[in-house]
Amino acid sequence: MSTSFAFSRKQRLFVVLGFLFLTNALVAEFIGAKIFSLESSLGLSPAQWVIGGDVFNFDMTAGVILWPFVFILTDLINEYYGKKGVKWLSYLAAGMLVYAFIAVRVAMNLDGAEFWLNSGQNQGLTNMSQAFNAIFGQGLFIIMGSLVAFLVGQLVDAFIFEKLKSQDQGNRIWVRATGSTLVSQLIDSYVVLVIAFWWGAGYPLKWVIQVGSLNYVYKVGMALLLLPLLYGAHRLIDRYLAKDD
Repeated sequence: MSTSFAFSRKQRLFVVLGFLFLTNALVAEFIGAKIFSLESSLGLSPAQWVIGGDVFNFDMTAGVILWPFVFILTDLINEYYGKKGVKWLSYLAAGMLVYAFIAVRVAMNLDGAEFWLNSGQNQGLTNMSQAFNAIFGQGLFIIMGSLVAFLVGQLVDAFIFEKLKSQDQGNRIWVRATGSTLVSQLIDSYVVLVIAFWWGAGYPLKWVIQVGSLNYVYKVGMALLLLPLLYGAHRLIDRYLAKDD
């Protein structure tokens, strides 16, 4: 007796988009604990802008590198599967994030093998277990901030995208894609930093506003720059689905 799975093209597309969405969301959350210098990464000198007596540089969370692709995937899922598709995947992603954080916590509490603990001395690491825990040991407030910001941002994005699409009769992709990103990421960019770093870690509010503003400007800028990619993905998907039986 043999069994076979017959998926339609639209079902297969949902699986592919869903896996890409979940993977990018998970990786972005984990690498988001790193604050990097945009100037140093580009080989430039720090901006050293003096605003209100404080010095500011272009420091951002590493997670912003992947979030523009999450926006595109969110818009594509919303376009072809509606707000319910985005909400379902957002709840699933939140559950997977909780599972991933628990798994990491379990790994952090395991005793490292003796040879492994000293294996990073050539790289200046005196204790690999401490280095592992320092990198992956995001605090409870960072986890809370990430989950809250992710869910709120995704649900707001899906809601606004659907409203703009209905008002525009689905004609202008860039309007609903950019409009939903402008609002949802204004919330997302600050919520995670306020909960994780200001409330949880006691960072200065000015620093939180600085990093949040830079993250927001970057996300909006990338959303605009990646509009051709969004339109190209739409054309490819339309051609793919047109062949569906």
